[in-house]
Amino acid sequence: MRKFLLAFCLLSAFPSILTAQSTPSQPASAPAPPAPNWRDRVAEAMPLLGHRNWILIVDSAYPLLSAPGIETIETDAGQLEVIRHVLIALDRSTHVRPVIFMDAELPFVPEQDAPGVSAYRNETSDLLRDYPFESLPHDRIIANMEEAAKHFNILVLKTNMTVPYTSVFIRLDCKYWSEDAEKRLRDRMARTPQLQQPAP
Repeated sequence: MRKFLLAFCLLSAFPSILTAQSTPSQPASAPAPPAPNWRDRVAEAMPLLGHRNWILIVDSAYPLLSAPGIETIETDAGQLEVIRHVLIALDRSTHVRPVIFMDAELPFVPEQDAPGVSAYRNETSDLLRDYPFESLPHDRIIANMEEAAKHFNILVLKTNMTVPYTSVFIRLDCKYWSEDAEKRLRDRMARTPQLQQPAP
């Protein structure tokens, strides 16, 4: 009787063993690609960016813009750290220089409504003191970005800043050709009655 039960159990288990052996194992799902390192991305983009491209260092609530020319990277870093890194990269560049824009609303944001804004204003003032910058209303800057993105690439570096109106907008200009040189060129062209056409 015991032999019969043992044989019955083995026969009952045999189909399950065959099924387990014949069923192909499911491949493990591929791991998600790692998020791009923002410092590496700045280094990669710098040689390609030029006159009329933009680099934005923005606070956490800055909108994700949908224009195809805009690339947004989450840095998970402090705003001042990212600003400082980008300015150093631009200083080392041989072909582009920064023209900086900031929100005109920033000087009017009260500390009681946005703790930390006073310290940020002081630190950015020191950080940007050697660079030309202009203040414009936030909505106007956003509109400028939307227009620029139709023709030029924009790199957006999103930080962990949680104080409003703190974004820094950097328009790139040619380092080896100044605004004064451009003005002299245009003046010279305007004084020429008829520009000579190159020979065919």
